[in-house]
Amino acid sequence: MSEDPGVTRAQLFDAYGLPDRATPRIRMNFVMSLDGAVTLDGRSGGLGDPADRLAMGVLRTLADVVLVGAGTVRAEGYGGLRLRAENRAWRREHGLPEAPRIAIVSSALELDPAGAVFAEAEGRPLVLTHEASDPARRAALAEVAELVDCGVERVEPALVRDALAERGMPQVLCEGGPHLFGALLDADLVDELCLSLSPLLVSGSAGRIAQGLTQQTRRMHLVHAIPARDLLLLRYARAR
Repeated sequence: MSEDPGVTRAQLFDAYGLPDRATPRIRMNFVMSLDGAVTLDGRSGGLGDPADRLAMGVLRTLADVVLVGAGTVRAEGYGGLRLRAENRAWRREHGLPEAPRIAIVSSALELDPAGAVFAEAEGRPLVLTHEASDPARRAALAEVAELVDCGVERVEPALVRDALAERGMPQVLCEGGPHLFGALLDADLVDELCLSLSPLLVSGSAGRIAQGLTQQTRRMHLVHAIPARDLLLLRYARAR
């Protein structure tokens, strides 16, 4: 596979640029095969290519915080958010920290305090949970992260968005997984979907990018469709 992404970083900054940074916005970012698979051998990384990775870097650069579910942290082996030098420089020039913070949604708090997502983070990660979560796990994670209660007995997606905005992070890039995407859809909180359509047919039993509690239809508006060699970079926004 060629390492030439077929698209430039400057093109992607223009394509994914934000109209403003003050209005809270939840942007989803996923990669999917032509036949709808969200993972290959259990992970999403095998579906991507240099264009998808370049787009992810741009999206992370534009974000205040990267939001991810605990299951995805475990499955994908999340560590620190690594940005290229030019992306870190862009953030400095625009008055932002050199890297976005990472926020993990977890009800059960089944996270390893010694894991790379905490050990390699540049800023103290946030763990978004609820008041009834396990006290012992809360105490252990409080040593390496900022715990934020977003509900009494369950994590409420609207409170997640509000908690991040209140901490100066209104621009949210959510990288999954499917259950978190589904919960945000159920709560009608998804503003954009940035989807990399991988030129692969996978078959098998891989799931969809969203798994919600109910079936609901929401109309989206196509903002762009950028061919990057055989991969297609799609950006959809809510039709309001």
